[in-house]
Amino acid sequence: MTKAPAACLIGWPAAHSRSPLIHHYWLRTLGIAGGYIIEAVPPEDLRDFVLRLSLRGFVGANVTIPHKEDVLALSTPDARAKAVGAANTLWFEGGELHSTNTDVEGFINNLDASAPGWDKAEEALVLGSGGSSRAVVFGLLERGVSRIHLANRTIARAEALAKQFGPNVHPIPWDGINDVLPRAKLLVNTTSLGMHGQPSLNVDVSRLPQTAVVADLVYVPLITPLLAGAQARGLKTADGLGMLLHQAVRGFELWFGQRPQVTAELRALVEADLTKS
Repeated sequence: MTKAPAACLIGWPAAHSRSPLIHHYWLRTLGIAGGYIIEAVPPEDLRDFVLRLSLRGFVGANVTIPHKEDVLALSTPDARAKAVGAANTLWFEGGELHSTNTDVEGFINNLDASAPGWDKAEEALVLGSGGSSRAVVFGLLERGVSRIHLANRTIARAEALAKQFGPNVHPIPWDGINDVLPRAKLLVNTTSLGMHGQPSLNVDVSRLPQTAVVADLVYVPLITPLLAGAQARGLKTADGLGMLLHQAVRGFELWFGQRPQVTAELRALVEADLTKS
């Protein structure tokens, strides 16, 4: 008998992840014999762990903080992983370990599901310039957004990211946000501001156009103050939990051979887990 395929999450720490809940739900509902576990791997052990991934019985893995950048050198990254400068999904193809960044499609597919027609926006405002911001900017450029304003509290980081992605990305200082809001048809928060235990994000959503869409990558709390303010104005919104669920789809398909669906039942299951924690 052949052993059922298994994937894992590689992180340090990693115990807080909801990925096992998501993948076990799909394995169960699709009737697939397989497994998904958390592997807490300290940085000094990452190289050995990844290079022996198949010997450990895994068909692939998710990668989270702080290993997303380091796994690029241990795998064959695709164009998305290279452009973002980080990978969150590993899989084997032809005996070779490949990597990609599904945060890109997770963000875009969640926007498509939550706010159809969002990509009519010609101008977007992205807050933050960390790893998540790179995935967001890459996805927006790929979908044809012609002007992306990138605001960061440290302007040099925004300038560096803009230089990497080209002339359609325009770095602005944090105190320049209000000037851009009236033109932004899409506002995306990629920072930790507004997350439980973090400072609040003070953005005046009343300055946005009435047709604007607001997305927040934070999912604890589920409805951030930014999203609450946008919803009070009647704006379309996309939350961080939706992105979390959609980014998991491709990895599952690569490892287990079937493309799963992000359903209301799955969302309710993860919401309940987040609420009790």
